[in-house]
Amino acid sequence: MTTQAAVPAPTRTSIAAKVPEVFATFWVVKLLTTGIGEAGSDYLGTVSIPLAAVVGIGGFFLALNLQLRAERYHPVRYWVTVLMVALFGTMIADGPHVALGTPYYVDSCLYLALLVGLLTWWRRSEGTLSVHSITTARRERFYWGTVLLTFGLGTAVGDTTAIDLGLGFVWSIVIFGVLILVPLVLWRRGLDATIAFWASYVLTRPLGASVADWLAKPHHEGGLSWGLGPVTGLGLLLFAGLVGYLVVSHSDEDRHPSGPAAS
Repeated sequence: MTTQAAVPAPTRTSIAAKVPEVFATFWVVKLLTTGIGEAGSDYLGTVSIPLAAVVGIGGFFLALNLQLRAERYHPVRYWVTVLMVALFGTMIADGPHVALGTPYYVDSCLYLALLVGLLTWWRRSEGTLSVHSITTARRERFYWGTVLLTFGLGTAVGDTTAIDLGLGFVWSIVIFGVLILVPLVLWRRGLDATIAFWASYVLTRPLGASVADWLAKPHHEGGLSWGLGPVTGLGLLLFAGLVGYLVVSHSDEDRHPSGPAAS
């Protein structure tokens, strides 16, 4: 009688995760999307409100649908989705202020409550908020819902400092430039990596948007008067170059946790 050796069951590796490895280029591209989202949304609004709605809303749902239907991570698909979230997130953040006249700090409190609620639901449902665990459709839906709310919150917070508090764009850049270093420092001192990641993720939005506004807005509004169109175009060129680099180098597909997203 012969016996057959047992074949070990295949194990699922984290290479199937639908998000990139978090490293320096990740944060640079993320900051670019926030700036493009701010300037691009305002620029489209000056050209045509219907066009802004088609690009912002239609582009968001199309990109997100393609991302959710995909089986694996691809830098172009992922980052275009983030870019569309940035445009749409700017619109939903500005919507209550424009339509209802609510102060930006009220909108900030609303989006903060929604974000905390969604993160709590995600944590209780899945047991983790780590981006390295995005290997199921349910977790990915939680992830993109959270990303959308971080853009809404970050936009409202940035407008709170620059407009409601009257600090302007330069001081907003300084404030958020300092604040975004806090999670990194605390992570190196033992702060939970997932908490550090999401805190940094929220803060990229007001920082990038403040830089874009400073470059684009006219002098009498505290900006450099580059114009919304040129700032949007320059941002898109830099975005395309960096994403192209990721496509060629595959550097963002290294799945060894080495930054504030690991847990």
